[in-house]
Order: sequence, then C-alpha cells, then structure tokens
Amino acid sequence: MALLGLDHVQLAMPAGGEDQARAFYSGLLGLLEREKPANLTKRGGCWFGAGAVKVHLGVEADFRPALKAHPAFLVDDVAALAKNLKASGCWVVEDEPLEGYERVYVHDPFGNRIELIQPLVP
Repeated sequence: MALLGLDHVQLAMPAGGEDQARAFYSGLLGLLEREKPANLTKRGGCWFGAGAVKVHLGVEADFRPALKAHPAFLVDDVAALAKNLKASGCWVVEDEPLEGYERVYVHDPFGNRIELIQPLVP
C-alpha cells in the first residue's frame, strides 16, 4: 500500500463567509468554484479548484484560523501574485529564504495562512 498523492486540502472558515472566500480564492488566486455534492451543501462552505489544486472551505462552528499550519501552493510568479494581493489589501508576509524557492505567505479573509511558493530554475 502507498499514498498516491493529495486529493485536496480543507481549510476552516466561519459561517457566512462564502462570499469572502469566493472573492479571495476565485477572484485573487484564480481558482474556479466547484459545485459541492448536494448532501454537503447544507453544511455551508465552498469548494475551489484548478488543475490538480483543490481547496475545500468548510464551516467550523468554533472557528479559529490556522496561523501556523498551512497549504503551500506552487505558483509561476510569486512576485507578481504578491504584488496583486498587496494591491487588493491582503496581508502578504515575506519569510526567511528557503533554498531553491521564492515564497511568501498570505492570509485568506479568515486569517488562515497560505504559502505561495515558486521553484527557482538554476
């Protein structure tokens, strides 16, 4: 038996935050909203994806943002994306260098930490 890959990442959000999630994950990160199965829509939240990247936002009654734990999304131009996010009022944080990568952190509208990472070509 072996793990074959990662199907999706789920992040928590507070109830009623779907429009904020859409504005960030679709509007700023460019992910498309995916329809949730009918039996799960009553729970709230929303799903997004593009290619192999799938992000599920689920409503958590006692919501607290993930301040340390985070997904890391591969991107093709960290600098351009970070500039657009900052211009949109997002909190973008540069961290210590990671050899072979350019990276920043951004917080989604709920305070969840997201890493945006770009491999550097030698």
